[in-house]
Amino acid sequence: MKKIATDLLVERLIDWGVDTVFGLPGDGINGIMEGLRRHQDQIRFVLVHHEEAAAFMATGYAKSTGRLGVCLATSGPGGIHLLNGLYDAKLDHVPVLAITGMQETQLLGTGYQQEVHLEKLYQDVAAYDVMALVPGQIPALVDRAMRTSLTQRTVTHLTFPNDLQVAPAGEEPYEGVAPARLPVTAPVFAAPPGQPRQADLERASAVLNQGENVVMLVGAGALHARDEVLQVAEALGSPIVKTLPGKAVVPDDHPLTTGGIGLLGHARQRDRNGGRQDAVHGRHELPLYQVPAGTRPPPAPP
Repeated sequence: MKKIATDLLVERLIDWGVDTVFGLPGDGINGIMEGLRRHQDQIRFVLVHHEEAAAFMATGYAKSTGRLGVCLATSGPGGIHLLNGLYDAKLDHVPVLAITGMQETQLLGTGYQQEVHLEKLYQDVAAYDVMALVPGQIPALVDRAMRTSLTQRTVTHLTFPNDLQVAPAGEEPYEGVAPARLPVTAPVFAAPPGQPRQADLERASAVLNQGENVVMLVGAGALHARDEVLQVAEALGSPIVKTLPGKAVVPDDHPLTTGGIGLLGHARQRDRNGGRQDAVHGRHELPLYQVPAGTRPPPAPP
């Protein structure tokens, strides 16, 4: 059985540790489905009833596991349906790779059935958004998409024309004219250490120690630091206000928890934050407002 372009795609996803893809088959991704079938012992395809569900499932997978989520949809309407779930991933800062199909290269620009240029449609939602044109570039495109999603904690998108999907993996349809070659990259991501500089820690400590009525605003960046958040809050006697993505940082029934903030927030935190606090401490998300020491916050909306 000859190796096709989508073998390169699926094998590279596996190299990155991807073991689950959420999606719905369609004529525009038959070649990608064949690649998944050939590697079904290494990667699982989760069938959904609607492409929107695939995007939301990939986003939920990323939120709950801390890994990158992957969703798959066919060309045209199928790719359009992914957008709602992908914006959830973008706005909640979780890494998701969207893979879509595209009409055959020889038909692009002719108004062929359901011809939607998804690489243009996705320009706002995806930080990296590319249509593959030759098989040999696929591993490098996957590497860059994965690194972008993981580094920026956001959405990336790769789309594959139908004929490219089933082209021989070594196909070189055109002779190169530039003094260049296909990029050779590796499926490797070196995560940043995540340890703040000592000077920044000391400065934050000074702000908290000088505050008389400190409120802590915690977000998704503190999801794996529950013990540390509680230790600081108990030492300061500080109420804890949570963003919606940071809801799981501290239990709702903890005596120091006042509830959430923002549109879906709780009245308790608004009352608690209504003018007595000297400092707000947040992680990862920007607070709705920042309160310098000794000043009053703006009044809560009615």
